[in-house]
Amino acid sequence: MTTVFEPIELGGKRLANRIAMAPMTRSRAYGPGATATELTATYYAQRASAGLIITEGIQPSVVGQGYPDTPGLHSAQQVAAWQQVTDAVHREGGTVFAQLMHTGRIGHPSLLPDGLTPVGPSPVAAKGQVFTPQGPKDFVTPKELGSEEIARTIADFADAARNAIAAGFDGVEIHGANGYLIHQFLAPGVNRRTDDWGGSAADRVRFGVEVAAAVAEAIGGHRTGFRISPRNPFNDIAETDPADVEETYATLVARLAPLGLAYLHMVEGPDRDLTSRLRKDWPGLFILNPFTHPEPTGPDALGLIQDGTADMVAFGTLFLANPDLLHRLAVGGPFNTPDPATFYGGDHHGYTDYPALTS
Repeated sequence: MTTVFEPIELGGKRLANRIAMAPMTRSRAYGPGATATELTATYYAQRASAGLIITEGIQPSVVGQGYPDTPGLHSAQQVAAWQQVTDAVHREGGTVFAQLMHTGRIGHPSLLPDGLTPVGPSPVAAKGQVFTPQGPKDFVTPKELGSEEIARTIADFADAARNAIAAGFDGVEIHGANGYLIHQFLAPGVNRRTDDWGGSAADRVRFGVEVAAAVAEAIGGHRTGFRISPRNPFNDIAETDPADVEETYATLVARLAPLGLAYLHMVEGPDRDLTSRLRKDWPGLFILNPFTHPEPTGPDALGLIQDGTADMVAFGTLFLANPDLLHRLAVGGPFNTPDPATFYGGDHHGYTDYPALTS
């Protein structure tokens, strides 16, 4: 019987175990030009015992930034800053993928330079607010991407992927989940286009597939992962029609499959049957961030490897608070309690000062 503590092959690379550190926004890119810092390097190196680290969301372009103090991968300065992070992880024997996250309509003009405004598949504003340096502000109506702008955005993802490899990352994960730009194209309530980028499920998946194809061509499919979150309502996404959800994600998986990607990473909703169907349809490695709401993913998730539900399991908040999570899972705990007050922004408190077990 396979366990999470056994090695696994990912894109031709041998991982030490089947536990992934899920991507988590930390908003601590205080370096010049939205760059990672020495503290970022410490944070990820502390967690290098994970089979795979997937970083916080990194914007592939200036307009792709939706939150304060999140890092980018679209300038030489940012590439150099990330190099210290990847070097630190590799010194500890870890493997690290950069998550490329374009937030689309999620954001605010006050977070962007030069009069830029958030963009999206259609001019449909999200309900809710985003935190800015001036306090919470309502989401604005995004600028609808034209065909040339869509092509430029796809190229931005590919360029950022090349930058990631130049910075020493082992690969990238394309963020197609959680209500950000690719997910916005997938969701019919947000994507109201009538051209080749919207309407039918086949057209709504096109943007995500073309991003994946461009990234795979740029750096190799074996270095490219893709994240999805069917029926996740985060950021005002409404995927309420079960038949459309199944068609959309079955079509997406079918279109991604021939690209030879390193993995599919699914943020699970309450429908385990959908998880099983997509797992069956996906020909490669399948990473699952299981549905455990309202609790964070915990030790019970280890059984998902043993029963074949997934090839790897991703832990989020528990990894944030337990840099030595692999060891704690192996010995049955105890586990540090995460401090939500320090999740976003701040200094080393709640970032690099969670203690490891002493024995």
